[in-house]
Amino acid sequence: MNARSVGRDDTPVEYEVRVKGHLDSHCAAWFEGLSLSNERDGTTVIRTRNVDQAALDGLLQKLRDLALPLLAVNPAGATQPSRPASNTELPASNTRIFISKKDHTMKTTTQTPTTEHVRMDPLRKTAMVAGILYLVTFISSIPALFLISPVLNDPHYITGPGADSTVIFGCLLDLVNAVSAVGTAVALFPVIKRQNEGIALGFVTARMFEAAVIVIGVVSLLAVVTLRQNGGADPALVPVGRALVAVRDWTFILGPSLVPGVSGLLLGYLMYRSGLVPRVIPLLGLIGGPLLLLSTISTMFGINQGISVWSGLATLPIFVWELSLGVWMAVKGFKPSPITTGQVRTA
Repeated sequence: MNARSVGRDDTPVEYEVRVKGHLDSHCAAWFEGLSLSNERDGTTVIRTRNVDQAALDGLLQKLRDLALPLLAVNPAGATQPSRPASNTELPASNTRIFISKKDHTMKTTTQTPTTEHVRMDPLRKTAMVAGILYLVTFISSIPALFLISPVLNDPHYITGPGADSTVIFGCLLDLVNAVSAVGTAVALFPVIKRQNEGIALGFVTARMFEAAVIVIGVVSLLAVVTLRQNGGADPALVPVGRALVAVRDWTFILGPSLVPGVSGLLLGYLMYRSGLVPRVIPLLGLIGGPLLLLSTISTMFGINQGISVWSGLATLPIFVWELSLGVWMAVKGFKPSPITTGQVRTA
């Protein structure tokens, strides 16, 4: 490395950079040429050799990109913390650096430590939004199945007293589910496209198709409600009502049943390769995707029933995959990953 003077006497400086947590061998590969040691206090010390200001700034930027909490930066052998090299000289020996425990942002002062409110890291915000939207799809879709059951299970609903308010509320929840499904893809796309943009676009398209098919099913059920309210007890409306319910049944097979198998394979692959979440989570999507596709296709050809033990077992891995993914992203965020290196962050 072509060293440049970073000290006050133009002498190259060795630094010890301390971060929170222990780095495994996978993370260590990102700091090639540097010495890493895991300490007993649960921190990792990264040691540089004769670095210039640009190299030290690059190392600190990499730590920020990887979301590694920075605790201290010290010249090798120094007893007091020092700040990383910048466009100015290092502070004098009696100047102290304080690091906020909340955001790990270093601030220089010669008096007392201060704190500063900072905005949430964009990557953390992306993960939280995507995770919450995944959870919203569960919160909305599961109750909707029970609320719309009167119109699905009663062939003469269209001529009977009806439970229109309940059905309409269930349809509203299905619309929330559709919008949330698209939202998960839109929120994740800027991150997962760094792994493979083509597959990421495929995932977004699959979620949009799923949402569109759900909306078609909602419209068909709302049409049944409208006909019941305006048509009275006309028996001629019964076949029309059954036809509209049949449309909704097929939208359920083609949307929420078939497409999650495709999106589970696409997003599962991207998450597994990128390491943004623990790999056991996307592994569920990679296993459950083919099972759900096989189960749904067999249902389409009459080989399997939509409600059966086989269908339940085939759906379970995808159910757990999407639920665990949503909880992890909402609570934990993304793990440090090579695809997030260089991502612009706002302090």
